[in-house]
Amino acid sequence: MWYQTEIRLRPRSRGFHLVTDEIIDALPVLHDIEMGMMQVFIKHTSASLTLNENADPTVRQDMESHFNHSVPERAPYYRHTYEGDDDMPAHIKASLLGASVTVPITQGHLNLGTWQGIYLGEHRDQGGSRTLVVTLQGAPTAG
Repeated sequence: MWYQTEIRLRPRSRGFHLVTDEIIDALPVLHDIEMGMMQVFIKHTSASLTLNENADPTVRQDMESHFNHSVPERAPYYRHTYEGDDDMPAHIKASLLGASVTVPITQGHLNLGTWQGIYLGEHRDQGGSRTLVVTLQGAPTAG
């Protein structure tokens, strides 16, 4: 079985945000898959997706701090500057982290580790709503 849908995430502030539950809530068909894969792709060049710690919010704060330190705004060598100081760094951060995540599905649930969650990396000060394309592939549950 194959299933694909788009999910529109509400606008979020700059930083890293857990979106696992929001994705699951938009996928009632997930429970019909015995074994398979879920791929989530973000249709933007200044935001990213990644998997990481889902319990302690300081991890998300530290991720934001680290990426802001590693990819600073207003670097003198940036040429792409007409969309604001946060735009070129947002493109770099999105490329470093990536535009998609793939998660196994087992018995109708995402087979994530105990402390894993899906992060939206919002790298713009005013990024707006973000669109995800979610593709499910798998064997349907028996019965």
